[in-house]
Amino acid sequence: MARPLAEQDLLLLVDALATGEWQSGETLAAAAGLTRAGLAKRVGHLRDWGLNVESKFGQGYRLARPLERLDGALLQTSVPQDLRVTVAPLVDSTNRVLMEADPESDPQALLAEHQTAGRGRRGRDWHSPFGANLYLSIAWTYAMWPPHLPALSLSVGVVCARALDAAGVDGVQLKWPNDLWVGNRKLGGILIEQRGESGDLCRVVVGVGINVAMHARQGSAIDQPWTTVDEVLASCGRKPASRNRLAVDVLHGLHECLARYVVKGFEPYRAEWCALDALRGRQVYVPGQDRLRGIGRGIDDDGAFLIETDAGLRSVLSGDVSLRPA
Repeated sequence: MARPLAEQDLLLLVDALATGEWQSGETLAAAAGLTRAGLAKRVGHLRDWGLNVESKFGQGYRLARPLERLDGALLQTSVPQDLRVTVAPLVDSTNRVLMEADPESDPQALLAEHQTAGRGRRGRDWHSPFGANLYLSIAWTYAMWPPHLPALSLSVGVVCARALDAAGVDGVQLKWPNDLWVGNRKLGGILIEQRGESGDLCRVVVGVGINVAMHARQGSAIDQPWTTVDEVLASCGRKPASRNRLAVDVLHGLHECLARYVVKGFEPYRAEWCALDALRGRQVYVPGQDRLRGIGRGIDDDGAFLIETDAGLRSVLSGDVSLRPA
């Protein structure tokens, strides 16, 4: 009777292909104790994970580009000691897992190589091919509800922009309330969920997704212009980014932000967010509210987006703001 296929078996095959160079199918099959047909079946599973595995007669298999797996041990030793870090090969959603995790383990972070049901704001799908991008969530429990909690996504945007700048990515902008842009193309997004616990406790889960090395074929189902860290770096003649290094910088920034948010709130990030505002001075509209069109005028003290309309200055507390078609 055939042994059930284990996740670890697939990860070993991923590691064997990680260099992006051609690997003999015969050698791969022998190393795994498989027939060539069995190997082809495992390759099919990797493609189901979103990996772009190429095959060629006489040469074998290869990934379309090299892949850097996340290193849980490295991440754990590189972040503040009180932050518990877990790396999972496969989850449905890092945010969902942490929302259901034990708050006694907070602060805790979960990173995944692949999400089967990654989520963006307002129930949108978040495309999550294996090993191509950064998918992480961090959970934090407060003894009381932090001030200006709706502006937390803006602070997290600044944290991510700083990490991307450290990786050499130029031109990052922030689109209210939760998107990272480069050149009007989406580079990443933020999803924040919170709930009240017993007493006055407040639990927050911050999810971050950043496109790092996603191939065009892997992102073909995305219905808006997008880009990746590596694409931006290549346009400047720079080397691809390290996903592990980027993850460390984002986790450090999130830990600092969440640790002092109950006292400092959005204020330490306000000026930087305003400097990176992608919509300031541009014609914008709020979908579903046809009359709310005008010029983006930044944010107010609570992080609400301001639009200068024919009827005067209006604030948007929730929803999406889009660039108005010319």
